Amino acid sequence: MMDEGLERERDRQNGRLASMDSIESRWVFQDEDDSEIDSVDRDTVDGDGDSTPLNGLELDSDDEDNAEQKLIRTGPRIDSFDVEALDVPGAQKNDYEDVSAGRTILLVFQTLGVVFGDVGTSPLYTFSVMFSKAPVNSNEDVLGALSLVLYTLILIPLVKYVLIVLWANDDGEGGTFALYSLLCRHAKVNLLPNQLPSDARISSFRLKVPSAELERSLKLKERLEASLTLKKLLLILVLAGTSMVIADGVVTPAMSVMSAVGGLKVGVSGVKQDQVVMISVAFLVILFSVQQYGTSKVGLVVGPALFIWFCSLGGIGVYNLIKYDSRVWRAFNPVHIYYYFKRNSTKAWYSLGGCLLCATGSEAMFADLCYFSVRSVQLTFMFLVLPCLLLGYLGQAAYLMENHADTTQAFFSSVPSGAFWPVFLIANIAALIASRAMTTATFSCIKQSTALGCFPRLKIVHTSRKFMGQIYIPGMNWFLLALSLVLVCSISSIYEIGNAYAVAELGVMMMTTILVTIVMLLIWQINILIVLSFLIIFLGLELTFFSSVLWSVGDGSWIILVFAVVLFLIMYIWNYGSKLKYETEVKQKMSMDLLRELGPNLGTIRAPGIGLLYNELAKGIPAIFGHFLTTLPAVHSMIIFVCIKYVPLPVVPQNERFLFRRVCPKSYHIFRCVARYGYKDARKENHHTFEQLLIESLEKFIRREAQERSLESDGDGSNSEEEYAFSRVLVAPNGSVYSLGVPLLADFRGTGKAVMEESTSEELKPGTSSESLLSDAEQSLDKELSFIRKAKESGVVYLLGHGDVRARKDSWFIKKLIINYFYAFLRKNSRRGIANLSVPHSHLVQVGMQYMV
Repeated sequence: MMDEGLERERDRQNGRLASMDSIESRWVFQDEDDSEIDSVDRDTVDGDGDSTPLNGLELDSDDEDNAEQKLIRTGPRIDSFDVEALDVPGAQKNDYEDVSAGRTILLVFQTLGVVFGDVGTSPLYTFSVMFSKAPVNSNEDVLGALSLVLYTLILIPLVKYVLIVLWANDDGEGGTFALYSLLCRHAKVNLLPNQLPSDARISSFRLKVPSAELERSLKLKERLEASLTLKKLLLILVLAGTSMVIADGVVTPAMSVMSAVGGLKVGVSGVKQDQVVMISVAFLVILFSVQQYGTSKVGLVVGPALFIWFCSLGGIGVYNLIKYDSRVWRAFNPVHIYYYFKRNSTKAWYSLGGCLLCATGSEAMFADLCYFSVRSVQLTFMFLVLPCLLLGYLGQAAYLMENHADTTQAFFSSVPSGAFWPVFLIANIAALIASRAMTTATFSCIKQSTALGCFPRLKIVHTSRKFMGQIYIPGMNWFLLALSLVLVCSISSIYEIGNAYAVAELGVMMMTTILVTIVMLLIWQINILIVLSFLIIFLGLELTFFSSVLWSVGDGSWIILVFAVVLFLIMYIWNYGSKLKYETEVKQKMSMDLLRELGPNLGTIRAPGIGLLYNELAKGIPAIFGHFLTTLPAVHSMIIFVCIKYVPLPVVPQNERFLFRRVCPKSYHIFRCVARYGYKDARKENHHTFEQLLIESLEKFIRREAQERSLESDGDGSNSEEEYAFSRVLVAPNGSVYSLGVPLLADFRGTGKAVMEESTSEELKPGTSSESLLSDAEQSLDKELSFIRKAKESGVVYLLGHGDVRARKDSWFIKKLIINYFYAFLRKNSRRGIANLSVPHSHLVQVGMQYMV
């Protein structure tokens, strides 16, 4: 009867698991012995995703990554054991998918206000900067310049970004670091060695490898993973692109605001350039002061204003086409570009930097994608933004065909006199909006780079309760304001600022082109001819533009290059120092033998309570724990090693947040918890909420562990040691069942067996009845759960190690300089990771420790 009951329980569990099957098949890696690494049906994987062969021999976790693997297609995915207490509906969906018609209209206005402000204000200055390099001598010059602008608009913003690059998003996230995250998820190219195989089992990981072009993709993957040089080169490209995005966030406000305010010199003859600068400074201060009110609030307010601006652009363009010269439509014939360069040669080449300004804001469309859906951005651009821009440029060119002398303020000079002041007002509002476009993109890039360990931690404010992607970074906001004011006051000419603008914009465009090419090869796996065409056309075009702006770098745009280099060094030093610190922690981790020798009391007094020891190790026992044992007079009765780990995903579903396993036998009451976050996840829960979620997940883990142990025993009372070893399972909160037969990170291969012997002290004896087995198991489960509750009632204390990172004495001088001074300065002035939980000082225990790297 008991056997039948156990069978029914097993069938019921299997039926519940099967009901949650995903309808999608997917590709997974398989070892040479045909045991699927990604399988959750067989108890051959431990809590950290480390493979255990079926013959009972143990495999060190470090060796799994080097095992020979092949790709196979599996059946439907099973997502078992839905944890109701932690389930957040829609956690895996893009914030802006499946919205109503009213919400769609709202998103269109917000998209205009946040994404398209930068590219929308480019008609204010594009022709002015172009003709400052190559003055107009005839109508053919106007046609040639217009033709350049038209095809630049079509090729870069439309074809490259809207039709191609936007699809290279990382589950709705755009930007340079989103591309890097996407590559890290499909190949082990991250220099920080904290990846776990279990990360690939997060349901939103979606690692699917189609069959087309598979061989080439795998060869590229192997080459990237095997070459440290290629990994470093890829990181350098990403950091360079990000530094250019942030530099873009400095120069965009300066250029947009000054060009809009400069219209006063057309409307009021007595206005001087110094007065334009002072008014621009005031506008910039107002702009950055309202940034804190968030993307939703500000975007909703300025969206209608920008809609009016685009309509004004189109209307003025149509007016000028009718009034002046409609023959400018001939500029769609690219032969005029050839004639333009033939007549002006070197001057035409110089003007390319000004021509690129018509495409500024293209990167903002991609970087700000986290706020909106791909579809909303594409439709808004193709059916509203692009037609209005084309009409605006055609209208300006029609006016200039009959007014060659008005090129210094081409836009405002072409505005009809009766509509000048209303257009001037809306142009300044649009300029302020445009200044926000790259600011929001900068915030998004900084958050992504921080989560991936490439930028010092800063305070991040989430400005929307509904959409977690909308953020504000106070420190960076005021930093960008200060640099924009310096740029405006030191370089008062929009022509020189325009050249600096082109330098920053081209820098990030080229990095994006290279990264998207790698995405095409590794992930999209499309035809090699298409990939080469994309790379040759767009990288060649951008290099041509870049050669033009570099020739004029001495005019003042060198300031932006210096700023970008400083940002690059900050990010590289932070990543370099963090990598060395992590590698040192791995080398200094404690041995399991030492803990066994100390016994369940750990050689000290176990006081009631729970100690959450924060560390960066995803595997192994941190050295700081030994420091606590030797420094503190007592340790808590329950210890949980908590690792806050960012995975290369935008969002980790809340019910898959925590991954648990036992570190020692039951009597030690030591667990490991890996709290996994995506780079878009908002870590804004207070410490009470975090503790509650963690303890609930731990209790569910223990219950499921006991349940699976009872089911696997099968009531026959004659299990061998090997069989019983596989009945000890790890259950993540999402229900994935893994073997507990292998330590989380053994320091050497010999430790696993000893741990297994101690962990199986309750091994079945022959003749033991199923009823007494279940009774003992229930008593053991109740006893452990009661122990956890009592420990929770006694209080939770956060154990933190305050690490001082120093270079070893035998290190090179450059390394000592970087680690002991630059990296130490960044660590001292960055935000502590625990600050996100708002833990009161009465719940903190800190111990200092020095890491020699």
